[in-house]
Amino acid sequence: QVPLVESGGGLVQPGASLRLSCTSSQRPLNVFDMGWFRQFPGKEREFVGGISRSGGTTYYGDSVKGRFIVSRDNSKNIIYLWMSNLNPEDTAVYYCATGLGPMGTRVGDFSSWGQGTQVTVSS
Repeated sequence: QVPLVESGGGLVQPGASLRLSCTSSQRPLNVFDMGWFRQFPGKEREFVGGISRSGGTTYYGDSVKGRFIVSRDNSKNIIYLWMSNLNPEDTAVYYCATGLGPMGTRVGDFSSWGQGTQVTVSS
């Protein structure tokens, strides 16, 4: 297991942007493909986006394409989720996770998870 910590969540207004971060103080993340998921109350976790170990490949869930960007800074051991044009339907707990292999999109494709960070979009 890789201890992961997400940060950057909060309350924002519709149309705003937000950047989430994911890091580990105990393990280097550059050996993992990484993913971001979100979870709505009473729902299963939904794939948001993923990134390869080098950062050269990114891919996204249909609901966030064109609005969210996943990036990483391996020198800082941080994975980012850049969110723009947020709307109330983006309100959820956001999680990062370490991938078991490339291009995973299902919960079962990922092994270690952070505790999540709440993002609330409301006027």
